[in-house]
Amino acid sequence: MTNRPPRPRGRGIPDATVARLPVYLRALQALQDRETPTVSSEALAAAAGVNSAKLRKDLSHLGSYGTRGVGYEVEYLVYQISRELGLTQDWSVAIAGIGNLGRALADYGGFGSRGFRIAALLDADPAVVGRTVAAVEVGHIDRLEEIVRSAGVSIGVIATPAASAQDVALRFVEAGVTSILNFAPVVLSVPEGVDVRKVDLSIELQILAFHAQRRADGDGRRPVGGTGLEPV
Repeated sequence: MTNRPPRPRGRGIPDATVARLPVYLRALQALQDRETPTVSSEALAAAAGVNSAKLRKDLSHLGSYGTRGVGYEVEYLVYQISRELGLTQDWSVAIAGIGNLGRALADYGGFGSRGFRIAALLDADPAVVGRTVAAVEVGHIDRLEEIVRSAGVSIGVIATPAASAQDVALRFVEAGVTSILNFAPVVLSVPEGVDVRKVDLSIELQILAFHAQRRADGDGRRPVGGTGLEPV
């Protein structure tokens, strides 16, 4: 690996760039799996679904500019992005709500290879509490603070019904968790200094429906009654 000077600290990275870094990392890790040593900005941009100028600007925020005629060193760029995203250390995760979604998240095998460890599972259903999911015993939600602290949880995931999500969020905060991923269909109110990322699958589907309708309109066809397409 070629030695490079460290990226100057204190220089902010735009939120839009941060949002694209995991996409670049996924593409780079696929190249790494194929033992590809270098990649051009054009090839990496195509794999990530962005234009090459945007990719080069994004990576410049990390202090990585590539080498003319060679491109980027895959291994080094994986390290740079992983470091910037905080993935060079282990992050303990607690999931509250072990219904269908929570169970699927717990069973997902991709977290471990990306620096995330499912350390705690929590639920209120007596039929679920005490069961083992993904090699972790489900604890009762009433013991959230105790379990979160003892497991050293850094990130809380909320997969509960909307009615209980706010209370769970505040209890996570009370236990010292300042990073929350929320799958519940509700906007959470948390103290300043707590980061919340919301994942709303229904909103994503509605956005896809909007674009599908625009494409249909462009073809001279428009959805009628939400059941089919007829010529305008």
